[in-house]
This record gives sequence, structure tokens and C-alpha cells, in this order.
Amino acid sequence: MGEAKRRKTTMGEKYGQDTTRILPWVPISKTQAEKFVTWSTRFTWIGIGGLVAAWVIVRFIGPAFGWWQVV
Repeated sequence: MGEAKRRKTTMGEKYGQDTTRILPWVPISKTQAEKFVTWSTRFTWIGIGGLVAAWVIVRFIGPAFGWWQVV
């Protein structure tokens, strides 16, 4: 008998459902935590890209068009 079949017979109705929690008193499943990490990582990289773009505008583009001077 394979591992998946044994697990299915022992878990019964709960087989295939995401019921594992990070901590017993925290109502967040492991799948939800992984999705949160994925989204927060994506938005972090977007923020880093925005910061780099703002720096390029302030440092190079603004002075090149005469909008301001870097002192």
C-alpha cells in the first residue's frame, strides 16, 4: 500500500484539505501563510524598483532637464 493510500484511509474525510495551522491558536493555515509570503515578496520588489526609479529621476533626469540642481 502506498503512502498516499495509507494517509487517505487514516485521515478519512479530512484527506486533501488544508487543516494544518501554523500555531494552534493562530487561525492561519500554512497555505495562507505561503500566499502571504509570496505577495509580500512581490510587493517588496515592486517597492525596490520604485525606489530605484525615484532615485534615477531625482539624481539624473531632473537635473538634466533643469528642473532642479543637485547640491
